[in-house]
Amino acid sequence: MSKELTLGIRGRIDITVDASVSAKKAASGEMDVFGTPYVIALMEQTADKSVRPYLEDGCATVGTMVNMRHTAATPMGMKAYAESELVEIDGRRLGFHVAVYDEVGCVAEGTHERFIIYKEKFMEKTNKRGKE
Repeated sequence: MSKELTLGIRGRIDITVDASVSAKKAASGEMDVFGTPYVIALMEQTADKSVRPYLEDGCATVGTMVNMRHTAATPMGMKAYAESELVEIDGRRLGFHVAVYDEVGCVAEGTHERFIIYKEKFMEKTNKRGKE
């Protein structure tokens, strides 16, 4: 499942906020600001990407829970970044602290849970869903 997966693994992804990640684009609001669904997606992407080098071939992670607060609006054109830290390993379950910052400060923070899966087995099970 994983090779040398240890607590403290960190990730970071930088972006520039634009219309492609706006609340308006996500249909989660009508404002041209960094949309909460995209803030969450950036948190998930950062956590996932941080542990990929430590997974065995044929494995991946899937998100199963996000608990976060989005506390400030980020305008179009501002740079932002997400950071993740692996803070819990319980078998295949991984727990992360995640946060998103813009040029002014922290705009969102919370926890995120991912599970290590075997990709082929996961897709077989998924593709059978509703067919049994």
